[in-house]
Amino acid sequence: MIMQNLPAAVSPGPELDAERAARYARQVILPGFGTESQRRLANARVLVVGAGGIGSNVIPSIAAAGVGTIGIIDADVVEPSNLARQTIHGPADIGRSKVASATDSVRIIDPLVRVIGFETAITAANAIDILRDFDLVVDGSDNFPTRYLVNDAAAIVGIPLVWGAVHQYGGQAGVCWAAHGPHYRDLFPVPPAPGEIASCAEAGVLSSVCAVIGAILSAETIKLLTGVGTPLLGRVTSYDARQGTFRELDYQRDPDAAAITELTNTELTTMNEPETETEPESVPQPPLGITATELDGLLTEGAPFSLIDVREPWEAAIAAIDGSRLLPMQEILDAIDTIDRSIPLVLYCHHGPRSNSAAEYLRKNGFPGAQSLVGGIDAWARDVDPTLRTY
Repeated sequence: MIMQNLPAAVSPGPELDAERAARYARQVILPGFGTESQRRLANARVLVVGAGGIGSNVIPSIAAAGVGTIGIIDADVVEPSNLARQTIHGPADIGRSKVASATDSVRIIDPLVRVIGFETAITAANAIDILRDFDLVVDGSDNFPTRYLVNDAAAIVGIPLVWGAVHQYGGQAGVCWAAHGPHYRDLFPVPPAPGEIASCAEAGVLSSVCAVIGAILSAETIKLLTGVGTPLLGRVTSYDARQGTFRELDYQRDPDAAAITELTNTELTTMNEPETETEPESVPQPPLGITATELDGLLTEGAPFSLIDVREPWEAAIAAIDGSRLLPMQEILDAIDTIDRSIPLVLYCHHGPRSNSAAEYLRKNGFPGAQSLVGGIDAWARDVDPTLRTY
């Protein structure tokens, strides 16, 4: 277990004037903190990747704490479905870029905080150049390619990374600093396959989980910038909102892992090993995907087949295709013997990634004709049943 105090990531800035000293009085009097730590925060440059559920909690917190320069990178605009958990945005911000909305919120909190906005996605082409201008990066992204990209870029540039992830009723938080300990690839060497883990848009997330994980990331950011306390380096803290509990996982640097020296296209990397066997050419495989119109044709003809909904129960309660069986992704393995192998099988989810992954899995386990509804129930509502209310 790595339990060590690390050197402050930032040197102190100028002395605080009377107004700033009064503003941060309750923070400065903390044991071991003092005005020097506050001056370090004022001198710090922090990049926040994502102004969504996690970023919406981190950005105002570190702005209020006194971080002098905050970079915000996000290519998205504010949507109505964001408002329940992305509290830095309001109804009036719908349609605006998240960067612009978050910038305005920071200016309300403290007009003296410098905000640098990047209304673009972080990519292998721009990550290094962007991160070089900051002392620390907070990753609040909602996808694995970005998470691995930011980890690798931070390792190359040599700055600490504070990362968090949320999913349904739980979340995780950790710290990576390649110069002092393990990083994200030591914990998870390769990304999961596309669609293997549902996104928040598909699986949902409790708004308060974003607040809890965001608060942890803010605290870790302050600790790293000031050198106060013991950061979560080599440790991951995991929060379960349903149980109201935390647990901790320790991990070490992989001694056999190659050093990170360049950025790779993580979107093409999966956890699945290449297949060593292929189906004989004489046995043609049906297409993996079936369109909503084709599925409607099967239903109209009355052809025998199984229709399985691989979403979560709360999703099925909102909208479902008549005649389908609810069998969430995590239950398929245990229920595989209850699925009829003698008739065709079609699976569906919200947009398609989960059912596509499930169909591929079932094809390798005795269901060669398993198919996934292209575009999920959204496509069904759009192309077949416009009266169906989706989410």
